Amino acid sequence: MPLTRTLPVTIAGWASCFVLAAAANAQTATETGAISVAQLVQMLDQASTDQATQQVLTAYLAVVGETVGAVVDAGSAPCKRPLGLSEKSVRKAISAATAEPKASQTAATPLIVRDMLTRAGCSRG
Repeated sequence: MPLTRTLPVTIAGWASCFVLAAAANAQTATETGAISVAQLVQMLDQASTDQATQQVLTAYLAVVGETVGAVVDAGSAPCKRPLGLSEKSVRKAISAATAEPKASQTAATPLIVRDMLTRAGCSRG
């Protein structure tokens, strides 16, 4: 299986350990256990007023960002610009999916990964 297909699955697995354990009040994950767009939007919205949510969100985004960076480095995938991740870029990456009726069943992590790779101009094999 190509790296670009296994990466989101790997990240989702790691990140869901952090998010699902600590975010009991958040929207539900997808049927497969992935962090949903709705769940991520709720965490983004609550992070400024809830320290626990902020910590969970930071852990999730750190896992996503570090994993993408490590896999890109390990695979020697050339990127034209540095990889980056911010609240603004995350909101933009999931924005189209937040309007969908199935936002609670749309996995957020693959959208973020795809956006990171696209913004950095990375070659995907």
